[in-house]
Parts: sequence; C-alpha cells; structure tokens
Amino acid sequence: MAATPKVGVLVASPTEVTLMRQAVAILERLGVPNELREMSSSRNPDLVDEYARTAFERGLKVLICTTGISGHLAAAVAARTILPVIGVPIASDQMSGEQSLFVTAQMPSGVPVATVGPDAAVNAAVLAAEIVGIGDPDLQAVLWRFK
Repeated sequence: MAATPKVGVLVASPTEVTLMRQAVAILERLGVPNELREMSSSRNPDLVDEYARTAFERGLKVLICTTGISGHLAAAVAARTILPVIGVPIASDQMSGEQSLFVTAQMPSGVPVATVGPDAAVNAAVLAAEIVGIGDPDLQAVLWRFK
C-alpha cells in the first residue's frame, strides 16, 4: 500500500503538468509521498473547494499550487485550508513570470501564499519537504544530504 501523501501538487491546466513534474521528482527523490492533481478554480470550483477543505483530514501537510494570470488556484486553496500553500508563478503567453510573481505574492490579508520564483517548481518542492520535515528527523537527514 502506498504511503499517505504529505504534499499535494495542484496544477490549473495540462500545460503546467510538465513543469510541476519537476516538483514531484524532487519530492520523490527526498522520499516525500505526494500527489499531483489537475484542477482549476475557474473550471472546477467545487473540486478545488472539496480538495482544499479535506486536505488536512486526508493527512496532507503542504500544498503547492501553480499560479498564472489571476493566481486564483493558490488563492482559492489558501482561503479554504489551514495548511501552508506554496505558489509557483507560471510564465505564459499572456503574462511574464515577473507579472505572475506579483499576482502570487499579493494575496489578500489573512490568505497567505508562500511564493517561490517564476517556474521554480524545484524550490517549491524543497520548501514543502522542509516544512514536512520539521517534525521528521529522518527527512531532516535526507534534506541535509540533499543540500
């Protein structure tokens, strides 16, 4: 039986999956159980709502969300959970990575989203592993070796 995921990796569109597989690869390298799901706060608001509201009870510790033009996915998730949310700004044809970074970092008061650099899926995964590792000496040892 597979281990219960500790990190949820959420992408808003199929075009973001390739980039976020980098995060999944790092989490797997570090031995952090995770799940990759595609859902859009615009196209699947009920799915996003259910996922975010039940993440804590399902044993997740951190959520990583891609953020694009509106930052909706990270904001929608962060508004519905007490778990840390890490936003990965995505550069696209409609918005530069820098613009996406500003959207991700400027969440409303009380709805924080930790933000890494544009397209920085690897950094998001390492940060998520560090958060999960706070109470896990074995993961801490793995992270020390990784760094």
